[in-house]
Amino acid sequence: MKILPVNLIREADAYTIKHNPIRSIDLMEKAAEVCVDWIIENFAATEHFEIYCGQGNNGGDGLAIARMLTEKGYDVYVHLVKTSPKPSKDFTTNIKRLTNIANVRINEIDSIQDLKEFHYDIVIIDAIFGTGLSKPIEGLTIDVINYINKLEYPVISIDAPSGLYCDNPVDDANAIVNATYTISFQFPKLAFMFEQNNKYVGSFRMLGIGLNEEFINEVETKNYFNILDDIKAIYRPRDKVYANKGTYGHALLICGSLGKMGAAILSSRACLRSGAGMLTVHCPSSGNIILQTSIPEAMLNLDKNENIISDITKIDRYEAIGIGPGIGTDPLTVKTFRNLLSNYDKPMVIDADAINILSLHKELLNNIPKNSILTPHKKEFERLFGNCTDDFERNNLQREMSVKYNIFIVLKGAYSAITTPEGECHFNSSGTPGMATAGSGDVLTGVITGLLAQGYSPKDAAIFGVYLHGLAGENCLANQTQETMMANDIIDNLHSAYSEINDDSPLRTLFNELFGNDDDDYLDDDEDDDDENN
Repeated sequence: MKILPVNLIREADAYTIKHNPIRSIDLMEKAAEVCVDWIIENFAATEHFEIYCGQGNNGGDGLAIARMLTEKGYDVYVHLVKTSPKPSKDFTTNIKRLTNIANVRINEIDSIQDLKEFHYDIVIIDAIFGTGLSKPIEGLTIDVINYINKLEYPVISIDAPSGLYCDNPVDDANAIVNATYTISFQFPKLAFMFEQNNKYVGSFRMLGIGLNEEFINEVETKNYFNILDDIKAIYRPRDKVYANKGTYGHALLICGSLGKMGAAILSSRACLRSGAGMLTVHCPSSGNIILQTSIPEAMLNLDKNENIISDITKIDRYEAIGIGPGIGTDPLTVKTFRNLLSNYDKPMVIDADAINILSLHKELLNNIPKNSILTPHKKEFERLFGNCTDDFERNNLQREMSVKYNIFIVLKGAYSAITTPEGECHFNSSGTPGMATAGSGDVLTGVITGLLAQGYSPKDAAIFGVYLHGLAGENCLANQTQETMMANDIIDNLHSAYSEINDDSPLRTLFNELFGNDDDDYLDDDEDDDDENN
């Protein structure tokens, strides 16, 4: 799914109006319809809606929503916020349509005194600016937004929380609506991907409004939001007959040190569960019994040193190498990593302590094999590449470093960002807060290494691996809570994640035969069932 800047979203609207063809007011009507359907489904018992409308097209959306909710019997109160000396054409059309309906209540807000207290349960709908904000807000509008934020009621923002810049950092954090839900038309916005905006955006949904598919397919962007359909296109089903363990690659994981053999176990189990045909683990010799007992399916290449990684040989026989979980930063380990970078020319997966070694010896960045995959969390990224003032700046730096060093960088987080040597950024849609637990990063290293060994390209291995990892985490919640999840639970649910991705799996085939294929899409449309995606 493409993430477009606001100017290209407007071009998509204009192209649709011209080529479908459809009038602007009718496209607005379509947007209001899908919003109302979602609102009613999710707030079925709500009786009172307070809708705050600006005077642009976002306000026009709000007015159309108010009319439709009123026609369905809901109690609606519209508050008009004077945001412009000249209302938009579609706003004017919708205010006329709304005033023709009986029992419509409209409150024109000229000052803070026009805001009223509520003595009953309500849902607030924010349609003040949406994506139409072109300059810093001031005066009365700031007062209205701050007033909304003080109310302890659910808030639904239409298209974007009013006051939030979708393509740039926040200017004034005191003048942005704190939405509980954000309904975004057709595309997610770049600002939705960043942690710093989570308190404004809340939980977001994309609702399809029928924008022109030709335009969407042809428009160029560097930003993407990867959903299940994207992953299904990457997935490579296995040959049903002519396959053996050698077909799916031999991976090498370099991991573990005294007191950190658990990282080696987690990475190794995940690598094998991701589908690697064979796995060799290079670890300190003290890990022999631990790993042979925990993972009998893996072969061991024991280091001559008892407690740390100090030497690696015979690396050419492996289709993929992953390094970092639990290895520490001992000088002998640093020397070994340096030699590995100089002698291995295939893409590798670099994580955890291997990233910390790079941070301590930044000259080694130039020795990383091209198309390798680095998987830092935010603090590791900052130690390696420097601090940033906000998430937008960090995202730009991440792209620059991917291009400069010809590598893929997976910045782990709520919407893990995967940047490419071409400067693209793919945000991941799967996952759950329960994955914020010790060892989940080690699991991801094993998964991506296993996919590389099977012959997936580095780009596909990173995108697919991050999504698979997140989906397995989501599936843990069938038997765990977010608080009780552990890294091993993610590994144990890789099979269910693969089953969702592989529609040809026996379980999914049986389910479809019994109940029909009723998969929820991340993108809601008015012809589809609404979903419960996070």
